[in-house]
Amino acid sequence: MTVLVDRDTRVVVQGITGHQGTTHTRQMKAFGTQVVAGVTPGRGGSEVEGVPVFDSVQEAVDRTGANASCIFVPAPWAKDALLEAVDAGIRLSTVVTEHIPFHDMLVMYHYAKAKGTRIIGPNCPGIASPGKSKVGIIPNVVFRPGRVGIISRSGTLTYEIVNGIKEHGLGQSTCIGLGGDPVVGTSFVDALPFFENDPETDLVVLVGEIGGTAEEDAAEYVKHHFSKPVVAYIAGRSAPEGKRMGHAGAIITRGKGTAESKVAALEQAGARVARFPYDVPDLVADALAQRGRR
Repeated sequence: MTVLVDRDTRVVVQGITGHQGTTHTRQMKAFGTQVVAGVTPGRGGSEVEGVPVFDSVQEAVDRTGANASCIFVPAPWAKDALLEAVDAGIRLSTVVTEHIPFHDMLVMYHYAKAKGTRIIGPNCPGIASPGKSKVGIIPNVVFRPGRVGIISRSGTLTYEIVNGIKEHGLGQSTCIGLGGDPVVGTSFVDALPFFENDPETDLVVLVGEIGGTAEEDAAEYVKHHFSKPVVAYIAGRSAPEGKRMGHAGAIITRGKGTAESKVAALEQAGARVARFPYDVPDLVADALAQRGRR
């Protein structure tokens, strides 16, 4: 069993002929991902990194059996790219693109949900399961197969914490980078049930940040529905009110979305909350030791 991606995941890269699409196609293949197709309108019949390029997602799906997509299409056209993937039958789409207009993402979210497609992102590093598959841009070198799940709103902190877990002698089952925009396709609460039901995951790390109520919602879910240990880290403790910190969704407004409220909610739910990112691996190791697993 796995979380969303496995060795049978067959990826079509939308925007494969651009610099980012080409670079990360190479990296996904090196990770072991089955990248079976690319799409760039007008470039059908060519190849990128040994991957055939098609003019449409539907053609790519029909010819290669692709069942997941990774979108590197620039923001003004990302909505159309996602809708095309959904209409072609893609059921998992990682949207790496940032700066997608808010209202475009609202359309994307509801259309995909109605059609049964799960979106990871936008403005995200993607999803990876070491030894199985990666759809996105998380660096290959930070991973080691193991039994720790990671769900994160922050790309850079994802890399740091995943790498810290590896250097501590532990490994990861699956890592999901949710993205930092105000509207994302998958939330903590959406992702947690996958890890609860995954026998290859013993513990989950939640990496959150200021802004919104996603972490408080996750804490409520953990308190009532999640049976495995949880370790968390919340970025933005020193952020001033009303100032956006990095991500579009990382803003405190009228006292809501503070680091303090998120930490308190998670601790009340039984999670171990790290003060600094480098504390996370020690907390993970301690929690697994108490559970009798390493």
